[in-house]
Formats: sequence, C-alpha cells, structure tokens
Amino acid sequence: MTSKHVTATAHMGSIKNRFARRFLRSLLKVKRSDRLGTGTGFRSNDEEIRKRNARRIKTAAYRSMARVVGPRKIWSRALLFKLRNRARIQGAGLRKRSVVSKKKRVLRKENKVQVISREPSRADNLRKLVPGGDSMHICSLLDETAHYIKCLATQVKVMQSIADRFIL
Repeated sequence: MTSKHVTATAHMGSIKNRFARRFLRSLLKVKRSDRLGTGTGFRSNDEEIRKRNARRIKTAAYRSMARVVGPRKIWSRALLFKLRNRARIQGAGLRKRSVVSKKKRVLRKENKVQVISREPSRADNLRKLVPGGDSMHICSLLDETAHYIKCLATQVKVMQSIADRFIL
C-alpha cells in the first residue's frame, strides 16, 4: 500500500516539474509576443493590456496542464479541444455565442399545461465544472474530478512558487 502511495506522489511530482517547465516556456512566449507588438495594431490602455495578458497567462496555464497530462484523461482532451476551438474562432475573427437552454418537462392534467423545470442534481453541477464532464457516467466523473482537482492544486502551487520567487 505504501508503494502505491510513493509512486502516486512521485508521479504527481513529475507532473509538477513537467507543468512548471511547460508553463514557464509558455510565459516566455507570451512575453516575447508582447515585446514584438503582435497586438491589434493600435495602442491600448493599460487596463486592456492587463486583461489581455491575464487571459493569455490563464490560457497558457490551462494548456500547459492539459498537455502535461496528455490524452489519457477525458478532461485534458476536452480542455485542449476547447482551447483549440477558441483559438480557431479568435483567429477567424468570429465570436461564439453561448446559448443557455434549460431542460423542461411538460405535464398535462385535464387540459392544463404546467411547465416544470428540472433542478440540476449534484452530479449535474459537477459535470459543469469538469471539462468534458457532460458525457461521463458518475463513476468516471468522480475519478476524472479527483484527478482534475489534483492537477489544479499542482497548478496553483507552481504558479504560487513562481509568483513568490519573481515578484517583489
């Protein structure tokens, strides 16, 4: 039992190191693109630049985390697919419109129609939080959620150590 724990923590350590390397490389790319001025072609104010950089850093963190895990987890495949599509949409200058639809059930009683909206269960709420969770059964959803949380915790630790080391 202890050998499984040791290999699991060693594996998470390697994920931490691989994520840190990949994330730092991504941050360097973000920094280089800012220096080269690959923006919109006109000067932006400081708040717009900060928002754009925050979005780039967030995307770099998620992409790095998903690429380190690779295709063996559903959430990483779904996250990479989402990021690829977002880049493709932004590259084409298109905007994606999100449509929220609520599931409704219609009951008919004596020629009266009542519309009852279905309350989301805890599993449904969890499916919304985990990338790719909308198509999972509850057992695989819980397994993927546990792994996703571990990776997010690793991401936070790496980003915190980078911030502690390089920011005054």
